[in-house]
Amino acid sequence: MPLRAASPDFHPIRLLCVEDNPDDVELMGIALERADPSRQYDLHRVDNAASFVAALAGDWDVILCDFNLPRFSPYAALQILVTRRCNIPLIVLTRAIGEEAAVHVLRCGAKDYLTKDKLGTLPQIIGRVLEERRRAQEKERLDAELQSAYARLKELSARFVLAQERERSHISRELHDQLGQTLTAVVIHLHAAERAPDDEAARQHGATAAELANGALQQLKTLSFSLRPAQLDLLGLLPAVQSAMQRIAEPAGLDWDVTTRGEEPKKLEENAAVVVRLVQEALTNTVRHAHASMVRVRLRFLPDGRIGLLVLDDGNGFDKHAVLDGQQSERNIGLYGMIERTELAGGRLHLRTREGRGVAIRAVL
Repeated sequence: MPLRAASPDFHPIRLLCVEDNPDDVELMGIALERADPSRQYDLHRVDNAASFVAALAGDWDVILCDFNLPRFSPYAALQILVTRRCNIPLIVLTRAIGEEAAVHVLRCGAKDYLTKDKLGTLPQIIGRVLEERRRAQEKERLDAELQSAYARLKELSARFVLAQERERSHISRELHDQLGQTLTAVVIHLHAAERAPDDEAARQHGATAAELANGALQQLKTLSFSLRPAQLDLLGLLPAVQSAMQRIAEPAGLDWDVTTRGEEPKKLEENAAVVVRLVQEALTNTVRHAHASMVRVRLRFLPDGRIGLLVLDDGNGFDKHAVLDGQQSERNIGLYGMIERTELAGGRLHLRTREGRGVAIRAVL
């Protein structure tokens, strides 16, 4: 029972009317048309439990249910809605209802009730009930997003601990396998110089110890740079990124450049250090796997201290879903580390690649 053509600004409101008297449904339509001429209402009548259940397969905005039905009742309708987990709001219509009955039907789940001699106010009641439903659905959506965010945060926290342990293990290996062995060799040559039978032998041992000490110093600088480049605090983000390119891209024979947009802030936030680590990881992946000839880095300094990063290469690319879908492994641990590091810094990382088409990594922190 549609009423008029719909206004271009509104969608029709679909009403399921549980009513045994067709004349009353017609009166509802007339009252709605008079009270709210700007809106179209589509009314559909049912009068028993079977037809009501069948009608619930449709898409209804509001249910209007007569209080005094010979073969059905609003209480039965509400029970069916609960059983079927259907959240369509129900409004009770009646010719007369006592205060106790009105309170009881509201407690059972009805959203409102209205006597049939006041149908002129029905559009306002329908509008209010629909707004309450919209707010409830929005709250459910936000609650679901919040639960998802909590779960994601819990997962990220666990991964962050694992990432810390991986980095500590890496640093430990670097200190033991490289720096520790080099310093041990320095000590051995110094002791050998003390026990040397002549000055020439002592001089040679001393020179070797000095050379090894210089090597240890370079190893320490490299390890320190991988943790936090000194240029970042002394000179800024651009020199730190350029230094990373020189240390990683140049030895691999890659053509590279770094460009910026916007003005770098005088005081950098912690997200600048994350940008450097992302560049380091991206370059390492490019050198190891991409077989690229060039790599480009674009930095954008955005309002409120945010930083945009884009890393491009012309390498052989890869199947992103095949690499990232599934559990972490040695194959994808670097990419997962970049994603997690970005998210922990409050940003989002996007990866675009196809086999044979290079890789583009974009992040905003």
